[in-house]
Amino acid sequence: MKQKAPKILVINTGSTTTKIAQYTGQEENWQHKFEHSTDDLSHYKNFDQQVEYRKNLIEKFIKQKNLKTTDIDMFMCRGGLIKPVESGVYQVNKKMLADLKNAEKQHASNLSAVIGYHLSQNQKPVYIADPVVVDEMQNLARYAGHRLFERKSIFHALNHKATARKYAEETGQNYDKINLIVAHLGGGISVGAHQHGRVIDVNQALDGEGPFSPERSGSLPVGDLLKKAFSGQYTYQDLYQMIVGKGGLVSYLGTNNVQQILQTLTPEKKEILTALSYQVAKSIGEMATVLKGNIQAILLTGGLAHANFITNSIIENVKFIAPVKVYPGEDELKALAYNGYLVHIGKLIPKTYQ
Repeated sequence: MKQKAPKILVINTGSTTTKIAQYTGQEENWQHKFEHSTDDLSHYKNFDQQVEYRKNLIEKFIKQKNLKTTDIDMFMCRGGLIKPVESGVYQVNKKMLADLKNAEKQHASNLSAVIGYHLSQNQKPVYIADPVVVDEMQNLARYAGHRLFERKSIFHALNHKATARKYAEETGQNYDKINLIVAHLGGGISVGAHQHGRVIDVNQALDGEGPFSPERSGSLPVGDLLKKAFSGQYTYQDLYQMIVGKGGLVSYLGTNNVQQILQTLTPEKKEILTALSYQVAKSIGEMATVLKGNIQAILLTGGLAHANFITNSIIENVKFIAPVKVYPGEDELKALAYNGYLVHIGKLIPKTYQ
């Protein structure tokens, strides 16, 4: 007897948006994005206080769709900044909720699982999949060069894993049996070495490693950064914004909008975009050494992968390493729903967060 496709509600909370979608199996029925203005959010001192506000918006909207939360078979939520975990799907439990509430770094992604848990009313399972803190790095990759520091794994794990699995499925291969290099090209850029289903090395894309991106500086000259830090001209917050938010293309060109830059491509803009592509290619080359040259494919994904100027520049420098395939965009809602579907059909076994 054919298994009934599950009704999945997907929740993805961002700093100024809440995205939801409803899937039946792998088929999307609808999706919706709530925009949150500065005025909307000014009433709340922190993200934790926004839970009820965002939950009420979702409840009201799905009611308009003639859908009850009890009609949902599972809730798939964006993973937040919990403790480091292996890749996989995790059922939201009280330990996870406590860690999200007390997370060292506060981010809107921490709200998704909390909202899903409240909506489920303990009636239906609530999961996250491949949060940004997925950590499968080999020990050698953790050495930073001084005993007070350690390299950490914080990257676009959900899109990395979904793209890698999609490539494996399209080519009739098993993700757990092949080696890939995946480069997520978005507001932040992460380049990872995928060895037999595990990301054994990757740059810390959140705040300070790897290529510069539309709004992040990537790896800066440490000596010069120290001079700026002790010059008395900048606060900690000023310096952090140089690295995250006001770095990269924002610093060079005053915008993070690559399509806008490409519309009026002056020689200066062309060189800066080429430099971004050059740094991505260098990172791919680094990961090629991690995998000792045994690489089935290089995958380029994320929002910037829509820009042929950037992908072509990267491909020109790395095509000698392995075949390159481009997967433009990052559909986190679809990736989350797909993980939920794999759980439903038994291809993924949910893990317990401890």
